[in-house]
Amino acid sequence: MAVVNPPLTLGVEEEYQIVDPESRNLHSYISELLSQDQARPFKLDLKPELMQSQVEVGSHVCRNIKEVRTEIKRLRRAVCDIAEENGLRIAAASTHPFARWDQQSITEGSRYKELLDDMQGVAQRLLIFGMHVHVGFGSDKASKNLMIEIMNQVRYFAPHMLALSTSSPFWHGRNTGLKSYRSVVFESLPRTGIPHSFESWDEYLNYEQTLSKVGAFGKRDTQAKIWWDIRPHPLFDTLEFRITDICTTVDEAVCLAALFQAICAKLIKLRQQNMSWRRYRHMHVTENKWRAVRYGVNGELIDFGRQESVPFHFLMQELLELLDDVVDDLDSRQEVEYVRTILRQGTSADRQVAVYHKHGGDANREEALKAVVDHLIEETKIGVYD
Repeated sequence: MAVVNPPLTLGVEEEYQIVDPESRNLHSYISELLSQDQARPFKLDLKPELMQSQVEVGSHVCRNIKEVRTEIKRLRRAVCDIAEENGLRIAAASTHPFARWDQQSITEGSRYKELLDDMQGVAQRLLIFGMHVHVGFGSDKASKNLMIEIMNQVRYFAPHMLALSTSSPFWHGRNTGLKSYRSVVFESLPRTGIPHSFESWDEYLNYEQTLSKVGAFGKRDTQAKIWWDIRPHPLFDTLEFRITDICTTVDEAVCLAALFQAICAKLIKLRQQNMSWRRYRHMHVTENKWRAVRYGVNGELIDFGRQESVPFHFLMQELLELLDDVVDDLDSRQEVEYVRTILRQGTSADRQVAVYHKHGGDANREEALKAVVDHLIEETKIGVYD
């Protein structure tokens, strides 16, 4: 392959919860927010999701991680402001502590009707919230082939990123014992989870076209119904990382975006030096993903080369050392090394569970869960108004 130097631009999408501050429950209000946004002089371009209690935002294309921070702060600030103007609040977590999927209003539109008709009860349960990070590669054939090559290798690191982002320990009012219950809910859909590897862009396109030909995608959205944890985006020239929970704080979200960019940059640098990261088998990466779902940063992942479990903290130190020779070129050292803070303070899931127990836990479940919602609302705004 020819030498390719992709731009590695960044884009971030976040899906927030719309919360009633009195009941602390989710509130179906996206239609009203969309109408108000259209009337504003500077539109946020809010996007609906399946449930009326969800709101999605997307950043501009960012040249570097500093611009990502500016964009996330801008979007969170604006969404929090418009929600508060309507007596509501915004929370960033991948599940709500006690809201129920069967009590949600569904967003109108043919896209959502087709999804429900196709997926039935599986789609109805999708009361989950995610964060997607896009890394730019370019539109020419060489760039597309490079994207597939990097996707094959970067799968290994996907469980690491999930563990760092976990923010969904609760489901329907109970502590699930998992750090990312969102992952469990989402994988009930087809074409989700860790992607399989492909030899080239043409092989990937053949897979995509075959599914389209046999009607796997339905009448709309075609390729968008490939929902893998990492995928070539069907419209943008980006590798889209979908594995993470939404990060509750801005600093965590920026850290994860910086890590995705830096890992791609490192793998490309290895390729330019005529080296590559080992391509691990699907079953190996999936095993580590389960450990990330269950334990987050407090568990161990398997080093399949050494055939032993390794504490997550040690693996992250190794990752920081691996990325050391690219983060300065990307001007993202500070953002990448925020990993150390996450390891020290725990993820959103860890903090949510701590708040739950602090307020009585199972013995005082209703009030403890409300305290978790209050905690999420406050953490979502940390650093937003600086």
